Amino acid sequence: MSVNWIRRADRLKALPPYVFARLDELKARATEQGLDLIDLGMGNPDGCAPQPVINAAITSLSEPQTHGYPPFEGTASFRQSITDWYQKCYSVDLDPSCEVLPLIGSKEGLVHLALAYVNPGDVVLVPSPAYPAHFRGPLIAGGELYPIILSVQQDWLIDLTKISETIAQRAKLIYFNYPNNPTTATAPREFFEEIVNWANHYEVILVHDLCYAELAFDGYQPTSLLEIPGAKKIGVEFHTLSKTYNMAGWRVGFVVGSADIIQGLRTLKTNLDYGIFSAIQTAAQTALQLPDIYIKQVQERYQKRRDFLINGLRKLGWEMTPSKATMYLWVPCPLGMNSTDFAFDVLQKTGIVFTPGNAFGEGGEGYVRISLIANCDRLEEALLRLQQAGICYQQ
Repeated sequence: MSVNWIRRADRLKALPPYVFARLDELKARATEQGLDLIDLGMGNPDGCAPQPVINAAITSLSEPQTHGYPPFEGTASFRQSITDWYQKCYSVDLDPSCEVLPLIGSKEGLVHLALAYVNPGDVVLVPSPAYPAHFRGPLIAGGELYPIILSVQQDWLIDLTKISETIAQRAKLIYFNYPNNPTTATAPREFFEEIVNWANHYEVILVHDLCYAELAFDGYQPTSLLEIPGAKKIGVEFHTLSKTYNMAGWRVGFVVGSADIIQGLRTLKTNLDYGIFSAIQTAAQTALQLPDIYIKQVQERYQKRRDFLINGLRKLGWEMTPSKATMYLWVPCPLGMNSTDFAFDVLQKTGIVFTPGNAFGEGGEGYVRISLIANCDRLEEALLRLQQAGICYQQ
């Protein structure tokens, strides 16, 4: 029996229902019923972290100094490896002493950044659909969320001209993410140049999420916000080792960019946590120093799955353009079905888990996100189940 005078803070009331929690309930029920689930819902990479990364963590565990409190700002060696990685990948120079901050996963940093900079009533611009942390962080902070509805007609790119002068003048931050989760959209360099100019004009902090940078295909090379002149003064960029290095459960990422913005986040975090376990930072440092052949193998693995699944979905009526990056497909629902109903219908009839597009905001309605986190044998089984259940796309 609950106690009626125990009441949650109002900030929790502002949060929309978490669709992933509802999915977890349905998955658990299906498992109890003996259904063989093929879970293509969460962006949870399959397989282990690379062996050199595991070995580095094991070696670090045997060192006494590893087991004490790590530095609040992360170990010097991990911060240096991040700056070296950015120089190698994007020719961006960073000062490891103030322009880099390790995080307990990028989600933690994205949410805490909002707590560090958003006052109640501040306007925060967030694309819709978007990774949930991009809008849940500002909501928790009490910000006034202004969704920028994306569309397939605009290739899922933010159209800055659609933001009214009044809103632009009031905006404090804008979150964005290319290559994009969930839509898989990519943005040309010209877009990044445009948004830097726009943010300078309206004095808006840029928050870019680049966590799918290495998962790029067909020769495509994503752009870092920090490549754009002037961006480092007014923006930060988040990254994670979860996807590329199969380290989702290790909880390690980082933010780079404006020293002023990072200092605000660091100040908040010193009051909330003691940083990342040093053994994990050593392992993450090793991951960033892996030879290029490792990244190439990861790209080939996801590209193979992308092509296999797209070809199979085409036979079921879906016409799709291959995505240039990320570990997802963004698939329209059959006509007449919303995203939640379609995802739950697929789960109940086939045991296949898709993520409803509306989990990513109102702009995601009418789509589901499919994660490429199973090998082709399992993807083939998923396609067979869809066919047998009569699930297809009809215009």
